[in-house]
Amino acid sequence: MSILIKSGTLITASETFQSDILIEGDIISRIGINIDAPSEATIIDATGKLIMPGGVDAHTHFELPMFNTISSDDHYTGHKAAAFGGTTTTLDFISQDDDDILACVNAWHTKARDKAAIDYSFHMNITRFNKKIANQIPSLRKEGINSLKVFTAYNDRLRLMDGEIYQVMRIAKKHGMLVMVHAENGDVIELLIAEALAAGHTSPEWHALTRPADGAVESVNRVISLARQTGAPTYIVHMNTKGGADHVRAARNEGLAVMGETCPQYLFFTIDALRRPDGAKWICSPPMRSKEDNAGMWKALMDGTMQVFATDHCPFFFDGTQPITYENERIAIPGKELGKDDFTKIPNGLPAVGDRLLILWSYGVNTGKITPNQFVALTSTNPAKIFGLYPQKGSLMPGADADIAIWDPDNEIDYGVKHAHHRTDYNLFEGWKLNGTVEKVFLRGKLIVDGDRWFGNRGEGQFLHRNDISIL
Repeated sequence: MSILIKSGTLITASETFQSDILIEGDIISRIGINIDAPSEATIIDATGKLIMPGGVDAHTHFELPMFNTISSDDHYTGHKAAAFGGTTTTLDFISQDDDDILACVNAWHTKARDKAAIDYSFHMNITRFNKKIANQIPSLRKEGINSLKVFTAYNDRLRLMDGEIYQVMRIAKKHGMLVMVHAENGDVIELLIAEALAAGHTSPEWHALTRPADGAVESVNRVISLARQTGAPTYIVHMNTKGGADHVRAARNEGLAVMGETCPQYLFFTIDALRRPDGAKWICSPPMRSKEDNAGMWKALMDGTMQVFATDHCPFFFDGTQPITYENERIAIPGKELGKDDFTKIPNGLPAVGDRLLILWSYGVNTGKITPNQFVALTSTNPAKIFGLYPQKGSLMPGADADIAIWDPDNEIDYGVKHAHHRTDYNLFEGWKLNGTVEKVFLRGKLIVDGDRWFGNRGEGQFLHRNDISIL
């Protein structure tokens, strides 16, 4: 089957130009002006439209157990939401629920395989460490997994000690793997949480007040020091402080293989959101910071200090006692109401995988903060390169997968939960005005989104066996 997309404006990470795109089977076969269509080809007139590679969201959590519930999007519902927002590839995190790492990998494949609606891959959490685990880590490369995530917070649950992180970094350096780090000061957090609860402070704002920005900044600097000592490529996830970005900028100027990622919530919201009557909606870790930190993260995106704009998508119902209708079925999943009397029991996470591209286009590109080419780099090409998916993903070139989003740059909507397709009951960007929306989305040459119509299916997403990482 052939599809010819004619007369669109192609936007890549480096160029903007007028062209046709010929899709044959599941790949892009030709790009050029006035391509002659095969007789059986479907013709799509893209005059006045923008053509971009499908987005790559490098940081998602689907069907993640937390606080006696589970994140409300699984690998079908979350993938569907991603596709409606122009994203065709997601990377999820495997929980280390067993000392047998490969058993954990197999468990995640079992969870995702029959549900995945777009293409996907995995990172491996390393949340406990011993000799057996150290010996198993290199085997992940044969599984197509080249990235490891460690934590400097969540004491007695997910955290590794600095010496253990150091050892993970040395293994990663030796075997061509990337270390991803959640950087907060776990010791300070645990102390402040205990003090807050003892004083009767239980409202959502205390989630942020007990996770101070200075602790995150210090932890970023500490992680960079370990990266300097080991030479390991290091990627700091969901960065949210100006000070942390300053440390990454300095490390990169020093020539260290350190990269950073930020997310929508850290550009637009502050601790004040947690002080609202519905403040639990904004509970995530790390938390919202200050307007100064928002500005610092925008600067880091604009000047290249941050290489990736991801989401940390991990949604929960705001009120899981009240069902919503999803695909004609009523569903309710316990959510943030679990912590109505105690901020430490509010599930940490937000819906964003379907919002990411739309929000950044309207409030990043349309405001002149970033260029359309930077937009493609941050949301598609850079994560594809860093995590070993390029040029199969994140590109518009002959031989690449035909993962393509056609945008209408002039369409204006009032955004919110009615437009997003997350399986949850709220949207962070309710009522925001957007100018520029996704019109059609192709996954490996198949049209899966056409306006408000869904043509994707459970199980048609493919697991991506990743190759060598790249340092940007």
